[in-house]
Amino acid sequence: MASGSPVSLHVLREGAGTPVVLLHGIVGDHTIWNVVARELAHEHLVLAPDLRGHGRSPFPDGSTMEFPELVGDLLALLDREGVDRAHLVGLSAGGFLALAFALAHPARVRSVTLVSSAGHCDRHTRSIGDRWITTYREEGAEAFALRLLKDLYYPDWIENHMDVADRLRESLNGLDLAGTLAWAAAIRSFDTRGRLGALRVPLFVIQGMDDQVVDPSHARLLRQTIQGTEVRLLAQTGHMVPVERPAETAESIRRWLARVDAKPSA
Repeated sequence: MASGSPVSLHVLREGAGTPVVLLHGIVGDHTIWNVVARELAHEHLVLAPDLRGHGRSPFPDGSTMEFPELVGDLLALLDREGVDRAHLVGLSAGGFLALAFALAHPARVRSVTLVSSAGHCDRHTRSIGDRWITTYREEGAEAFALRLLKDLYYPDWIENHMDVADRLRESLNGLDLAGTLAWAAAIRSFDTRGRLGALRVPLFVIQGMDDQVVDPSHARLLRQTIQGTEVRLLAQTGHMVPVERPAETAESIRRWLARVDAKPSA
């Protein structure tokens, strides 16, 4: 069950134009979108929130991080910012949230872009989330950081960007991960397969072909399930597409949004 009132989310706000909301995933915050947000802000109003329990947004007592809570927070954010309809872009579990929101409030959504995400949390992704929880609780933050680095990034990329590895380990040291662990548990039951046929907004999927968290086959499944879905596959790319391939991600999203915005509104 959802807990309490919506959380007032901390949000990065840049640019002007058709609104785009960038939703991070587990163990993230708005900063994973820094490069993408800066590029999209040339043509759009970009909102990149820290979801509850992440970054600078609070994690209220009793919160479960289940999707009705997160959908309520996002709806409150759009209302607060005076945004009637927005493009939603979600990374990983942030993509789950984008789909949940679009199904609950279709009139508030112009399009959905899923990055390293899926229409349901399958057994493989559940096992990854369970492993993260177990590693943190039984082995501590340092082992947890190493586990994340192995799971989230393409090996050659992280070997060439050890500064990212250092920052991740540093950021997790002493950080309260209650919200992160709660969300990792909450995603286990996420499943929109019986409802995806009701999705009435354009869908775009960007997927790394070497993603170790969300199997790339989900991109094909979404294209087969929802007519008109467009897919962009990135070779030699892991789960953290906006970090590993920020320029290609930003350009792909920019072109997609331009095509959607050029069509008459439904």
